[in-house]
Amino acid sequence: MTDVTIMGMLAGNLPSIIGIIIGGLCIAVGVHFVPVGGAPAAMAQATGIGTGTVQLAAGSGLTGLLAAGYMYMVMSAGGAEVGMSQIALICATGAVGAMIMISVTMLVGNWVYIYGVGVPPASAKRDYDPITKDPQAPYVAAGTVGQGLPTVCFVSGAIGGLLGGLGGSLIYCMLMWVNADPAISSIFAIGIFVVNAVLPSYNIQGTIEGFHDPKFKRVPKAIVACFVASLLCGIIAVIIPSAAMLAGGA
Repeated sequence: MTDVTIMGMLAGNLPSIIGIIIGGLCIAVGVHFVPVGGAPAAMAQATGIGTGTVQLAAGSGLTGLLAAGYMYMVMSAGGAEVGMSQIALICATGAVGAMIMISVTMLVGNWVYIYGVGVPPASAKRDYDPITKDPQAPYVAAGTVGQGLPTVCFVSGAIGGLLGGLGGSLIYCMLMWVNADPAISSIFAIGIFVVNAVLPSYNIQGTIEGFHDPKFKRVPKAIVACFVASLLCGIIAVIIPSAAMLAGGA
């Protein structure tokens, strides 16, 4: 029987652990880009999508993860080895899938706000939209901090979806390098994704409009927290499958 230690497992899978950390940090930063309005937005009293941070991050990220899983299967068909160039394409596929999901969500949300509620998308946190330069104050309903998803929120959300999908896809690919099992890799990838979505949600504390929101300046704190969490998750995700395969071989 081959003598394999925990340190040997970690050293042998160091590139995968580093990739998991990078993916976790992409998710953490991406969460801050997604415009989340929570309950106030559901009542058209705040900008953003009317649900929680984790739900939006998980929705867009897991959509990207599904797209990445399918692309990984295509790339590895016939026993072909998946290298760095293939992983780049897989991650791009996951990023696009997440961007499509979050963009459609924001678009339909704006349809509800504009044609259902009868309010134009506007933010009370900026006098002018940072992208279109359109004035915001004349369109903000009295007693609210804005409504709908102005252009800057939409663009920010698409960037957040890209980063979330990219991070989730990278984590999945790294886990496939470790155990080559799609089911186990998916379970661990979803778990690591949720961890890196929950931590930034505490950093945001409820609502955020996107990269133009003052709360976006809290990103460094989330990066530190998610770096530690991703490192621990990466170590666990490497040790458990490796130990299981070792026990099976014994």
